[in-house]
Formats: sequence, C-alpha cells, structure tokens
Amino acid sequence: MSDAQTKPKMGDKLRVGTGARDAASSSSEVQGYLCNGKTRALGLPNRGPVRFDVDGRLAQDILDSYYEYGFYVFENVLGAEELADIEADVIDILDRLPVEQGSLVDAKGRPALAADCQAPTLFWARPLSDPFGGTDQAAGRHPVKMGEPEPAKNVPKEIVYLILGSLQFSQACLRLYGHPQLLSIAASVNGDDFVPFNEAIFIKKPGEGASVAWHQDGVTHWDSPDWDPYCHGFNFMAQLYGCTAANGVWIVPGSHKLGRIDIAAKAAQAGSDRLPDAVPLICNPGDVAITNRQCLHGSFANTSSDWRVTINFGFHQRASVLGVTSGGIHNVRAHYDAERIRERSRLIGYAISARQQRFPDETPFIYQPHAQAGEQFDWNPEMMAQLKDYNLLDLGI
Repeated sequence: MSDAQTKPKMGDKLRVGTGARDAASSSSEVQGYLCNGKTRALGLPNRGPVRFDVDGRLAQDILDSYYEYGFYVFENVLGAEELADIEADVIDILDRLPVEQGSLVDAKGRPALAADCQAPTLFWARPLSDPFGGTDQAAGRHPVKMGEPEPAKNVPKEIVYLILGSLQFSQACLRLYGHPQLLSIAASVNGDDFVPFNEAIFIKKPGEGASVAWHQDGVTHWDSPDWDPYCHGFNFMAQLYGCTAANGVWIVPGSHKLGRIDIAAKAAQAGSDRLPDAVPLICNPGDVAITNRQCLHGSFANTSSDWRVTINFGFHQRASVLGVTSGGIHNVRAHYDAERIRERSRLIGYAISARQQRFPDETPFIYQPHAQAGEQFDWNPEMMAQLKDYNLLDLGI
C-alpha cells in the first residue's frame, strides 16, 4: 500500500488496471442495480449546501429531510486547500503502514504507524473480502456475508481498510473535526451538549477495498423503553475523492425508524447481497454526508477503478451516553460517567483551536459544555504525541 505508483493524487484520481476478476460486477444485472440505485439516490430531496436559520441552527427543511431519510449529503463543505491538507496526511499514513499485519516496521524500515498503540487502530482484510459478514464479530451485527470477488494475482495478501483513532495520526483530520459548520450541525441534531463517538478513516483502494456487510450500528439501546430513531447517534462521512455507486456506502432510506431489522431475512428475500430498496451515497470531493447510525447500510468490495477515502467521525446525544455501559465493540466495556465524557470531549476543544490556527478567517465554533465550564484549549502541534491511544476513551454505544 505504500508503493508510490499506487497512491491517489489530488485532482487526478488514480486509474489502476487492477484486473480484479469479478464476472458479476460487470454483468448487466449488477450494472443495472448500480445505475438504478444512483438514479434513485439523486432523486431524493436530501442533498445540497449547508444552510442555517437566523438562530444558527440547521435549516428546518434539511433537518426534516435528514429525519425522514436518515442521511443527507452536504455539498462542497471542504475547499481545495483543506482537501489538499487531508490528502497529504492520508498519503503519509498509507506510507507508514506496517508492511504486513503484526509487523513493527513500514516498507522503509521505520517504526510502523500504530505499532505501539494499545487501542484498536488498524483493521486488515484480504483484498475484496468481507471480514465481518456472517461472523459473530462486532456483536454479530453483520449476519449476511457479502460477495467476495476474486482479486488480481498481484495484490497484497492483506490490506488495511479501516484506521480507528485517526486524529492521533493526522492534524488535518483533527482540524476537520473542529469544522464550525459540522459542529453546528451536530449541535442542531444532538443538542448543544452533544458528545463524541469515535473517528476513523475508511480506505477503499481500487481492486482491493474490502466490503462492509449490511448492518445497523449501535448495540446498547435497541430494547430500551426510551428508544427513538436517533439514540445511537450519527456519523459524518467526509469524502476526499468523492464516492460512487460502485465504491460508496449504500443505505436503506428511512430504516433508522424501523427498530432492529432482521437483516438475514431481508437479504434472503432479495436473493442476493443487493438489497433492492438501498441507495448509494453519491458524493463529490469535499462533500460531507451525515448518516444516522441506525440506518441499515453497507458497502460492496471495490472492484472499480476509483479510490474512496472517507474521513469518518460521529457524535451522540449526551443522554444516550451518560450513565450507560459501553457496547463493547469499539473499546472494552466501561461505564460512561460525566468525567469520562468530559475527558473524551477535550478533543473537540483541541480540534477547534487547531482549526482556528490553520483557518484564522473562520468564526470558530463554541462548544457549550466547554464554555459553561470555563475550559479553554490552546493547540500546539507538539501535542500530537499526547493523543496517542486517545480512542481508548471512545464513547461507543
């Protein structure tokens, strides 16, 4: 993955002759599914620029659309300058990955990224495989295995497709985490006292990117008498190179309101891993999607010639987290008290400060829990080392 000839380049998305041998992906049936899904996705009234009302809240029609469909695509959120910053960090991260799973060094013999981390960080898979589908991993929430196309013979034995705790590896991602418009959206959706979930980078390399089997996120509140369609939070998905029907996440619109879905039965009814009522996220570079974690969603192995790099970060309602025991997927089981939430939320303060230094013409977001507590944060790039293993405190529910 560190081969300079196979890295994405800004403004000139890499086209690689992967030779991935997936007869099904080129069939008229699959191509029809992709095209039909794209048409239906673009026909939904849930995309456009970020807009706020006079009180600084997300425009009501956008909130209504998000509540109806469970996701919304905010267009042109990130400019070329910020995308270039993120890309530079992503390329550096790819260059520093271990040469293979378990290795302590990268391809240049340097200490590998995350080699000394205690928290879960790098997730590996065989190219074009489905590492979670049909297993009991992640609380068994991926009950159906996706199709696994045969990759080309020259691909690596294993690839990194997911990086958790990404803020400790990228100042550009940390600055994105402090984006004033995105944090204002989080406050509009989850309240001014919203709290963090976790952060990640999804890497869908052409001809190699693994699939993510159909699932609903969240394990804690499904059977709660206080369950509602928003109690497991949401994720932002910022797109470095954009995403297509072939390499993007697919979502069943409105499924966040249905409670826990029998995914195995749904796939059996469909007769394949191509759920007929799902639509793909279609995004350009710099678009940011917000997705309710309870939506039924997944993605296919990337047999296309386009990269997808998604910078992922989520937020919760404070009431969904305070006093709750973790779901045990994103970290060890722990009780989330006010002090743990306060400590994990410090990343928001550092991100806002780091962003203000890089983009001084922006009006920084004011995170109300910090303002009310009189807490102030002054970011210094030398503090990056202090973020090591910060994701041990992730608030996974």
